[in-house]
Amino acid sequence: MRRPGPALRVALLGFTVTVVGYVLFAGWLGGHAFAYEHARDRATAKADGLIVEDDIGEEGDIRVRWRDADGHTHVQRFGIYDTDRYTEGRHFEVVYDPAEADPRGFPADPDETSAEDDRWVPAVLGGVVLVPLGVIWLWRGLRFRLAARRPGRPMTATVRRGERLNLRNAFQNSNSTWLVLSVADSPGPAGRPEQAAESGHPEHAEPTARWQRVMWHPALDELRDDPAPVTVHARGSRPAVVRLSDGTCLVPLGRLHREPPKNVFLDDHEVDRLDLRDAFVRPAGAELRPARAWWWPGAGIAALGTVLGVFGGFLMGGGTLVAVVGFALFVPTLLTSVWALSAPQP
Repeated sequence: MRRPGPALRVALLGFTVTVVGYVLFAGWLGGHAFAYEHARDRATAKADGLIVEDDIGEEGDIRVRWRDADGHTHVQRFGIYDTDRYTEGRHFEVVYDPAEADPRGFPADPDETSAEDDRWVPAVLGGVVLVPLGVIWLWRGLRFRLAARRPGRPMTATVRRGERLNLRNAFQNSNSTWLVLSVADSPGPAGRPEQAAESGHPEHAEPTARWQRVMWHPALDELRDDPAPVTVHARGSRPAVVRLSDGTCLVPLGRLHREPPKNVFLDDHEVDRLDLRDAFVRPAGAELRPARAWWWPGAGIAALGTVLGVFGGFLMGGGTLVAVVGFALFVPTLLTSVWALSAPQP
């Protein structure tokens, strides 16, 4: 069986970006969380602080003025949970490391763990979002291997280019590739039962037409508008693996549809990829390379995600180094993973 090269490359990119991005994201936040907890464990001296400002920011932080044993005054911002208890003018006990020349204060109340939670909770939530994206790639690969082992059935396929009509996510690919499948010996063009219905004989409509979305493969560009013979490995409405006449197996996306997909406009013409280079005679055996690498749009999305992450770190994370870097790692990872899962086409 010939492996789907382009699909495998996209899968490896998507899976690698998801795993590596999450490892960096969780490692960054987890490392700072461990450092914070270790520093707090060394804070053995106590100081009686005074809350000089409360209800700071969206989280309702407080600003406390406290003095260490050497007589140095410190004004520090703290994140708290009990905003009703710690208000301006009240006392707030602080602990610090007396061995440091410029000690950092920590809340003496063991229940006030906002600073630790701000590091651990995003790491956990990031895993809840990103880990399933990596699992989807593993499931796609396993499903492809299992479906390809099912008995094959000769059918005909026509390539259609689909465009989503209600694309909600700007970082998903709006174009898709669909195969309209029908029984090999059925009369008329595959996947065009509407023509029979328009002729006034709906009973002549092809009842066995199926629609299967697949990941793009360059072999599809060689198929013309006429139905091409294929072998379909499917069972029921489960995703079908379509094997072309040259042995290429196409990776299915989603289930096998009995009706045309909703909210998707299917181009009724052949899948053309016009290029100025087609106007020149190429030597026999010459390989036609695309104008740009297939991963180039993903790199652009990753760069845009990094910029958005930096802004998000300042707007929602208070502009701290931990927040800015954390957002800059998470957002491009998420957007690039979603882009890869949407089966991009060159």
